[in-house]
Amino acid sequence: MKLEVRVPTLSDSVASGTLLPWRKQVGETVARDDTLGVVETDKVILEIPAPASGTLVEVRKEEGAVVKADEVVAVIETGEHVVAPGTAEKPAQPVAVTTVVPTTAAVVPPKPSVPLPAAAGAASVAAPGETRREPLSRLRQRVAERLVAAQHTAAMLTTFNEVNMQPVNELRQRFKAEFEVKHGVKLGYMSFFVRAVCQAMQQFPIVNAAIDGNDIVWHGDVDIGIAISSPRGLVVPILRRAQSLSSAGIEAAIADFARRARESTLTLDDLSGGSFSITNGGVFGSLLSTPILNPPQSAILGMHTIQERPVAENGQVVIRPMMYLALTYDHRLIDGRDAVQFLVAVKAALEAPERLLEEV
Repeated sequence: MKLEVRVPTLSDSVASGTLLPWRKQVGETVARDDTLGVVETDKVILEIPAPASGTLVEVRKEEGAVVKADEVVAVIETGEHVVAPGTAEKPAQPVAVTTVVPTTAAVVPPKPSVPLPAAAGAASVAAPGETRREPLSRLRQRVAERLVAAQHTAAMLTTFNEVNMQPVNELRQRFKAEFEVKHGVKLGYMSFFVRAVCQAMQQFPIVNAAIDGNDIVWHGDVDIGIAISSPRGLVVPILRRAQSLSSAGIEAAIADFARRARESTLTLDDLSGGSFSITNGGVFGSLLSTPILNPPQSAILGMHTIQERPVAENGQVVIRPMMYLALTYDHRLIDGRDAVQFLVAVKAALEAPERLLEEV
């Protein structure tokens, strides 16, 4: 019996996707839920699973084709000894599978590992003396559109400050082993920054608001987008209700985001919404930068590399691990006074971090 293979459901905000190279070829034996191919949208990569066990006998859409939800892209023939048109009969090939068990379910069907698209610039893209052209990925196109739109629609301004990271470093060194044993996750910097932001927003809720036409939209929850580098480029999954999360909960969620970004398994739900963002260029060595807003959000915090610098304390010059912070904000909504004081509140919380770490 022949079964049609269809593109998975996308979302209301994603009309189409681009078909990446097929993972299975015509004539290959496949198992139910094997990944036959993947569709790249401007937000996520979606797997196209086999609807049943059988043989892939027809591919109707080739790599690079633009496809829509529920569109037929291939055909599987179920049953034994199926030979695809134009192919010689061959024995079934063993399929290497990896069992994935989410924390919210007991058992799921085995799924094969899916090779990830190569990172842009990860390898030589042109031989010496040659010029090579390739289309932008849908994600890169979408990122470009949003960055340009942000420049044209918001009155962006950036304010800077610096924070002495020694208190956070000392606290991490003191409790990191106990924290990891107790919670099963490492104590990083991000949980301190997330909690410092949430604390500062209690004083300056305008930083968590947004403009919609002639209205101000006030958000009761602090839903923070965490910028993460992935093989496809920058993605920003949303840490929802961050104000209610413990340090352990924040660290676990961010570690999960990073893993799924590497595996290209983030969902549209993970990337939708958000009222504020944090980006950490410091992991790549950035000393100072001006982050760009992620519309319709009104503010984004940029973290940077920690560098030992001489600073003045009590009339003495001492060496301290310092980090520059940058807050880019929409000046149409947020006054400079509020932006500056918000960043000062974040700095103050990080330089007295004991209240940010309550689990130990």
